[in-house]
Amino acid sequence: MSKKAKKRTVFAVIIAILCTLSAWGFALKTVRYKVSTDKLDKNIRIVFISDLHNCFFGDTNNSKLIREVDKADPDIVIFGGDIIDGWGGTEHALDLMTELSGRYPCVYTPGNHEEMRDDTEEFYEKAGQICPLLLGNKEELSVNGQNIRIYGVLDSFEWGKEKPQLDECFDDLDNTYYNILIAHQPEQIDSYLGKNDKYFDLILSGHAHGGQWRIPKLLDQGLYAPDQGILPKYTTGQYKYDNTTHIISRGLARPMRMIFIPRIFNRPELSVIDINN
Repeated sequence: MSKKAKKRTVFAVIIAILCTLSAWGFALKTVRYKVSTDKLDKNIRIVFISDLHNCFFGDTNNSKLIREVDKADPDIVIFGGDIIDGWGGTEHALDLMTELSGRYPCVYTPGNHEEMRDDTEEFYEKAGQICPLLLGNKEELSVNGQNIRIYGVLDSFEWGKEKPQLDECFDDLDNTYYNILIAHQPEQIDSYLGKNDKYFDLILSGHAHGGQWRIPKLLDQGLYAPDQGILPKYTTGQYKYDNTTHIISRGLARPMRMIFIPRIFNRPELSVIDINN
């Protein structure tokens, strides 16, 4: 074989490997978590859908994603931030929310991409007609005879606001309930933790997309994450802080604009969380 032919072969192999890794990185994976608490007697199962960015799995009606949610058979579905992208359409996300809210109790807290859009308020109005929109407020749900409270914040800092959403949530906290906080940005974890003996039992975050490029055992948190930069600390997994459990989903984003930064060893994640299973 000539040198030129060898070079072409090596180049073709490299391209094939990259394409394979990229395609594998776009394949949906259900990731399960277990959380324990003395506040609840019976199991509660949550499906957490984060960082969808208006993508779809299966047909454009998200048939595959809906099948995976149904397979999990949740008590509650929580939509985390970046359900849509900072630009482009919203139809896949809204259709998914509509479909799942007809089957399960649902709540939704947005992220930074919703806030980047020109039609933010219009989208919030549409989403809020489908399921409760949590921005510094709570939704109380009864599941298997047990009352839980779910709070949501867009950003823990919210510069310039007289009273940030997170402070509103802490003011309303009652530790006799099992309290869940939807807080999109995991790097803000220090601000989410307890204040004056009040705490959230479970915090759910996304935003970091699993660090994008991951190498198991070597680069478990990935190479890069927004607001954390190179070699981020909080992109995926389950963490324990005293009375609080923090779960970070790798999210479901797989838009074509990310083709030059493909997900490697980092499949899109549908999070299933069992409390006291």
